[in-house]
Amino acid sequence: MKTLLACGIAIALAASLFAQRNLSGTPEIELALERLNVVGSVLMIAAHPDDENTAALAYWARGRKLRTAYLSATRGEGGQNLIGSEQGDLLGVIRTQELLAARRIDGAEQFFTRAIDFGFTKTPQETLEKWGHDQILSDMVWVIRRYQPDVIVLRFSGTPRDGHGQHQASAILGKEAYFAAADPTRFPEQLKFAKPWKAKRLMWNAFAFTPAEEKEVEKLPARIEFDTGLYNPVLGKSYGEIAGISRSEHRSQGMGSPERRGPSRNFLTIVAGDAPRKDLFDDIDITWKRLPGGARIGELLAKAAAQFAPEHPEKIVPILLEARPSVATLAEQGNPWGIRKLTELDEAIALCSGLWVGAEADRFAAVPGGKLKVTLTAIDRSSVPFSSVTVRMQGVGEERTVEAGGPLAYNSPLTKAVDLSVPPNQPISQPFWLVKPPETSRYSIEDPLLIGRADPVPVLTATFRVKTGAGQISLVRPVSFRYVDRVQGELTRPLTVVPAVAVDLPTPVLVFTSKAPRRLQVQVKANVDQAAGDIHLEADAGWRVEPSSLPFKLQSAGEQEDMTFTVTPTSFPANAAAHFHAFATIGGAKVESGVQTIAYTHIPTQTVFYPSSGALRVAPLTVLAHKIGYIMGAGDEVPDALRQMGCDVMLLSENDLTSGDLSAFDAIVTGVRAYNVRADLRANQPRLLQYVNNGGTMVVQYNVAEDRRFSTGGDSNLAHMGPYPFTVGRDRVTVEEAPVEFLSMKNPVLRAPNVITSKDFEGWVQERGLYFASQWDPHYETVFSSHDPKEKDLPGGTLFTRYGKGVYIFSSYAWFRQLPAGVPGAYRIFANLLSAGKVQ
Repeated sequence: MKTLLACGIAIALAASLFAQRNLSGTPEIELALERLNVVGSVLMIAAHPDDENTAALAYWARGRKLRTAYLSATRGEGGQNLIGSEQGDLLGVIRTQELLAARRIDGAEQFFTRAIDFGFTKTPQETLEKWGHDQILSDMVWVIRRYQPDVIVLRFSGTPRDGHGQHQASAILGKEAYFAAADPTRFPEQLKFAKPWKAKRLMWNAFAFTPAEEKEVEKLPARIEFDTGLYNPVLGKSYGEIAGISRSEHRSQGMGSPERRGPSRNFLTIVAGDAPRKDLFDDIDITWKRLPGGARIGELLAKAAAQFAPEHPEKIVPILLEARPSVATLAEQGNPWGIRKLTELDEAIALCSGLWVGAEADRFAAVPGGKLKVTLTAIDRSSVPFSSVTVRMQGVGEERTVEAGGPLAYNSPLTKAVDLSVPPNQPISQPFWLVKPPETSRYSIEDPLLIGRADPVPVLTATFRVKTGAGQISLVRPVSFRYVDRVQGELTRPLTVVPAVAVDLPTPVLVFTSKAPRRLQVQVKANVDQAAGDIHLEADAGWRVEPSSLPFKLQSAGEQEDMTFTVTPTSFPANAAAHFHAFATIGGAKVESGVQTIAYTHIPTQTVFYPSSGALRVAPLTVLAHKIGYIMGAGDEVPDALRQMGCDVMLLSENDLTSGDLSAFDAIVTGVRAYNVRADLRANQPRLLQYVNNGGTMVVQYNVAEDRRFSTGGDSNLAHMGPYPFTVGRDRVTVEEAPVEFLSMKNPVLRAPNVITSKDFEGWVQERGLYFASQWDPHYETVFSSHDPKEKDLPGGTLFTRYGKGVYIFSSYAWFRQLPAGVPGAYRIFANLLSAGKVQ
C-alpha cells in the first residue's frame, strides 16, 4: 500500500514538474521549498470538470502552499463537446486530461469517484438513484480517508439553489462523507488500507451570480472571506490570473476564461465541525510540529528555504539531505505526510542539483509477445556529486533492477539501454475505469486501490535511485515516447500496449431503412510487420452476413485494409435490437477490439480500446431530400447518420458558404453549436436565408444561449438565426422518456413522407433536447411540446415556418445523440425535417 501510494504521488509530481514549463527554474524551486515547510491540506468537492473554484485552488496551492485537491464526482461524460465529435466515455477521457492540465497550472491534485455524468438532471434524487447513493458515498469516504484533508470545502450547497441535480448530489454526499469517513463502522472494508479520518471542519464555498444571491451570501452565518486577487511576485501573477489560465484548459467545454486582476472576494461558511474565526485553518497546526519527530525536520527545511540562493541552489542540498532520513522514517512507518513529503523532498533535491532523469521507449506502442527498448538517462548539471544510479522497472513482465552506472560527470548524460520482452499475456492499455463495462451510471473498477485515481496507470515505470554521499534519493518516472513535432517542438506520448492488429468499425451502428442489403466495412490495422490472418463477422439471428470471414495480409506496422461484408435482414422489419461482432484471428490469437486515438494539442495523446461490436437497427423510412449540405459546428456525427438514410452529404466550407451554389442542395443542415463557433456561418446568413426563400429547406440544430450571469455585454451570436425573430433560452427536457405532445398533425414534419407517432419517441438516450426557444415570432409554428416531470410544457423545441418558397426549421431536440445511437424514430423524424420543403 505504501509503495503504491508513494509511486502514485511521485509520478503525479514528476508530471507536474515536467509540464509546468512556465514555472521552471528559480520560481519552481522556491515553490517546492516553501511547500516542503507546510503540512496542511484542503479538499474541494463538486460534481463535474469546471465546477471547481480554480482561483481558490490556486490560492491555497500556489499561495498558501497547502496540499490542495479537487474531488470531482464525475469525469464530465454527459456534456457537449466544443472541439470534436467525441461523446460519452471518450469525452470523459478528454475532460479527465483537461482537469489534470488545469491542476498542473493551479497546483492542486485531482480525484474522481466512479460516478458517470449521465447528462443534465434537475433533481438530486434521480442522480443518487442512477449513481448509487452508497457506492458513490463510499468513494468519497475512501478519498477522504486516504487523502486525510484538514478541511473539506463543498462547492455547492446541496439545495435547489445549485441548479443541476448532480451539483446538489455532490454536496449532499460530501456532507455525509465528512461524517462517515470518521466512523469506523461505515465502509469497514476500507480499513485494510486506510484509517478513519475526521477533518477539522466542513465548509461551503458560497457563490453568487446575481444581486439577490450576493445578499444571501452576506447573511450567511460564521462566514469568512479570502481574496484570490492577491498578487504573487514569485509567480508574477495573481491567483485570479492563474485561475483564468487553469480554467481555460477546459477547452472541450469552451471555457476560455479571462485572467482577472484586482481584488476578488471569496466566501466560506461553516457546514459542520469547528467554525473558524478568520482563517480557514484556524486552530489547525500546519507545521512539521504536528508529526512525531517533526520539529527537527521543520527546522532543517526552514533553514534550507532561508539559505536558498537562486544562482547556487545546489548549496542547500546538504541541508535537504540531512532532513531526508527522518522524513524517510515517517514514510516507512506508513505516515501519509511522511510518504508525501519524502517524494516532494527528493524532487526538490533533484531541482536544486539540476538532476534530470528520464526513461524513454523507442516507440509509443508495444505488442504482447513483442520487444521494447527503453533508454534510461540521468544527467547532473551541478556540483552535487552523485556516485551511482540504480533503476527499478515495473509494469511489463517481471520487475527488474538495472545498474545504470556512475558516478555522474558534470553535464554529461549517463545512458543505459534496456531490452525488454513484452509477455504474450500482457494486457492491452486501457484507462482503468473503462476496462470493464459500467454499471448503469457508475464505472466498474475491480481494484479498489484505483478508486479515486484520476489518470490512467502507466504501462511501465522507472524508479531511479541516485546515491550521493551516504544518502540517496528516489525519483519515479513513467516510461514514455519522446519525439519532436515540427510545429510544437519536443513532445512526449504515453507508452501503450496494443494488440497485433486493431479491428475498427467505421460504422458502429448500421441502420436499415429498407430490406435491401447493406455493406459493412471492417478496418484492420497492423501494429506489427507481416500481420496476416482472417477477419470474421457475426450477427444475431434474423440477419445474414456474407462472407463470414475474409483473409488479410499487411506488410508493415501502420498499414490498414478495409474489409467489406454484406449484411441482410432475413425478414423485414427484422429484429430491431440486433448486434454484430467482428474479430480477427492472427497467430492463434483472437483480437476483438478497435482503437480510438484522441489527439489534441492541449492534452497528452490518449489511446482507448473498445469492443469490435455494433448494433443493427431497423428504421423504415422515406426521405425526399437527397443532396444535403452540412455546416459542421463544434463537431458531431450527424452527417454519417444522414448518409445511412441514403443522402449524399457534403460538408460546407467557408468558401462554399461565401460563393458556392447553394441551390444544388435539397436541404442544408447546421451542426450543433454552429452559430456559436462559426463566424463564416453568421456572416453568410443572408445567403442562407435567400436559399430558403428560393425554395430550399434549412434545418438548424441546437446552439447555446449566452448565460446572462457571465454575459460580456456584446451582441449575441444567435440574434439573427432565422428569417423571423426568436430567442434561444436555457430550457431543456432532461428525461429521455418524457412524453411528447404533437401540436399540429397538419404540419408536414408530423405527416410526410413518414407518419410520426409516439412510438418514434421511444428508445431515446440521455435527454429529449436542450436550449429550447423561449420566445418566437408568430410566423413560426410549434411542432412538439414536452416537459420534465412536474414542470411546464416546453413547445419551443422545434419551430417551423415557410419562408418564400422554402422551409426553415429550428430544432433543438438532441438529434446529435439520437442519430449516432441509431434510434429509429429519430431517423424517421429527421427524414421529415429534411423533406419538409418538398411536402405541401
